[in-house]
Formats: sequence, structure tokens, C-alpha cells
Amino acid sequence: MLVADAVDRSSTVMGNPRDPEASSGGRSIMGRNAQRLTARSVAVSGVVALLLAGAVSTPTATADVPDQVLAWNQHAYDELIGVKAQAPVVAVLHLAMVHGAVYDAVNAIDGGYEPYLGAPEAEDTFSEDAAAAAAAYRVLLNLLPDREPQLTAYYVASLALISDGEAEDGGVATGEAAAAAMVAARIGDGRFGDPLFTEGTQAGQWRRLGPTSNNFKWVGDVDPFLIEDASDFATDGPLPLTSAEYAAEFEQVKTLGRATGSTRTADQTEQALFWGDHAVAMWTRIFRQLAMSQGLSTSENARFFAMLYLTGSDAVIACLRDKEAKGFWRPTTAIREAANDGNPATVPDPTWTSLLANPPYPDHPSSHNCYSSATVQTLRDFFGTNMMSFSATHATLGITRTYGRFSEAITEIRLARVYGGLHFMTADAQAVTLGRKVADWREATFFQPVT
Repeated sequence: MLVADAVDRSSTVMGNPRDPEASSGGRSIMGRNAQRLTARSVAVSGVVALLLAGAVSTPTATADVPDQVLAWNQHAYDELIGVKAQAPVVAVLHLAMVHGAVYDAVNAIDGGYEPYLGAPEAEDTFSEDAAAAAAAYRVLLNLLPDREPQLTAYYVASLALISDGEAEDGGVATGEAAAAAMVAARIGDGRFGDPLFTEGTQAGQWRRLGPTSNNFKWVGDVDPFLIEDASDFATDGPLPLTSAEYAAEFEQVKTLGRATGSTRTADQTEQALFWGDHAVAMWTRIFRQLAMSQGLSTSENARFFAMLYLTGSDAVIACLRDKEAKGFWRPTTAIREAANDGNPATVPDPTWTSLLANPPYPDHPSSHNCYSSATVQTLRDFFGTNMMSFSATHATLGITRTYGRFSEAITEIRLARVYGGLHFMTADAQAVTLGRKVADWREATFFQPVT
């Protein structure tokens, strides 16, 4: 099938975009997600090299097509994070759009779970890989119209791997319908609005730490993907400036998080640097490793990535909403201006500098921990266990770390952001709670199995 053949196709999408009881394409809905994973093998070796090489001369059998959920996750990663260098709090929103559409397209064919926005009309004989490729292509094309030549090259290569015929045509139509529903649902959703967080001048109030370091307030104003109201997940807030507990956290980050003269161990420094990588990029590499090592099928991968990015996006939205509401200063400002905080136990250091560069928004709660906590809980929910080994490597520093449980990662990240001098511990701890609560909401409300 040629790309041009499908340009103007559309299909009716059923269901309320905000209603977890949306149509499942005529299938009944019951029970909670049992996370029934199979041991099916997926032909994933050489996916990226094969697709980037262009169209092949003879289409392979459908069973031998590299998983197009994985293929287009890589394309989305390369385009959104690699080419466009989108910040983590932006990239996760767009990955959620891509994979939410991919999930609805593939799931409409597989029929195993409730849809997200709705179930396009589909037959179980349609190609899930064609549906995944078409859905991802159309959403990415909407997000990155200037990348059309490269995106179309990816798409042509994907379709060349799938045998021509009704299965491919039906899959493409299903994918395009799911993409159209996603694009329509996100019109006017608050993306790219007011970028500036409120700045203050008083003790405890956040202020920028550079001429351009104030950005991304709009993320907290974006319509959530799953939760009803981001404000429902607000944290308790920072410790009182005059309290002994605040003074203890102040001293902790002051001694551990400074760029030079710190009391950090070598391993603690490595943790800070490792988790200082682009959070969404790092976790995406881990997702892909897990998907391949566990042999997830195309439909399982569609649900896997959708659960992760949709949940992570809502955690980030709720987090940045709360950052604006709390407006708490970063440790760098707090330590430099401690003479004005009203706490005799905090000693100022006007020259103090954090190990890692400060993000362009307030301290509380920690966005990395909001996102990573939601991610870790979602991984536990999907696989039905906390006991799973994985490793990851920093994109540029070459640092590799290995974990035996999902929970080990979030435990480390909580401390790593203190070691990096970016957060008080309360900002990290309450962020972990926020992310977990968002994941619990998703687990109780969305991605339920159907019969």
C-alpha cells in the first residue's frame, strides 16, 4: 500500500475521550487488569537498521515483521528527543499522544483491553503492525510537520515490511482513525501557553537562577490524559522555613549537593550524574530493554508504552501545577540567602553552587521524582512484580548502573537529586507520593481487560 493512498482516509471513532467506560468496539468490559503476559517471541533484532535502510524489495510475511510499536517508539524518541531536543516535561506529553493513539489502534484489532479514547472499527484480521505504524506516523506528523520527509521515509519503510492486501489496508485505516481521534482530543489542551512561573523576592519564594531559567509553567496547565484534575494530586508542601526539620534538610543538601568540597562518596556523585540525564530518554531506553527481554507481543507493547507515557504525563502535569502553587526556592537560592530565612540554624554561603545545573522552575515537588515514581509503579503494575533486573547507560557520560528491582531506581533517584544539589529531600519524597497516586488512579480506572 502506498502512503498517498491513505492520506485522506478517515474512520468513525466511538467513545467519549474522557470516559473510561468508552466503547470497546462491542466487547463487554469486566474486572481489573490481570496483567496476563505471555512468553511470545518478537522479531525485534535489527529493527532500527532495517527501517532506516529504506524499503525492502520483497515484503516479508506478516509474522516476520519487526514489531512496529517498538520501531515507532524509536522513531519518536529520535525525532522528539534527538532532533528536536524537547525537554523531558515536553517530550513525555508528545510520547503519550503517539502511544495513546498506537494503543487504541492496535487494541481495536486485538480487543483485549478497554480503549483509551475509543475503539476504531476494526477486524481481528487487520495488521496490528500497520495500525501501529499509521497511528504513530500521523500523530508525529501533526506534532512535527517540518519533519515530514523523514517521517514519511520511516513510514514507507514500515509499510514495505508488511504484505500488501486487506490486512495491511485495514490496519492503516484503523491507525489513521486512532491518530485522528488523538489529534482532535488534544486541540486546545493547553500546550505551549504561558511559560513563566511566578517569581518572588521573599525568603522561601522561588526566583530564577539565570537570565533565561524560567520556563514550562504551561505544562501544569495542560489537560490531563487520565486523571480528572491535576490539583487533586497536590502535595502537602515544603517544610516551614523556621523549623528544625527544614534546617536539617538545608544542611543535608548544602553538604552533599555542592559542586566542590562535598561530602559525597564517589558512588553518590555517580548517582547524581547518572540520573542527571534526560529522564524521559533514560526511562525510554529502559522500557525498550524490558519490552525486548520479556518478549512482549505487538499488542502487549502497545499497552505497555501507552500506560507508561500516559501515566507519566499526568504525573508531570500534576507536578508542575503544584510547583506553581508552592513556588518554593531551590537549594542554591536558599543557601545563598539563608541569612534572611528567619532560621538561626541555617548558615548562608553566598558562593554555594550545586553539582548539577538547576532546571528552570521551582523546587517543590521534584519533577524527576514525580515522573519516575509514576513510571516505577506502572512497571510494577504491568509486570505484576517488583523483582525484575535491568540496567541503563547515561547517554553521554558512559555511566552504567544495574538494578535488581524497580523500586531500587526510585529509591536512588530520591537521593540522587539531593546529591546533585537540586532539591530538598521533602520535595523528592512528596513527589514520589504524587507519582504513585497518579499511577494508582490509572490502575483503578484505565486499561482494564475485556472478555
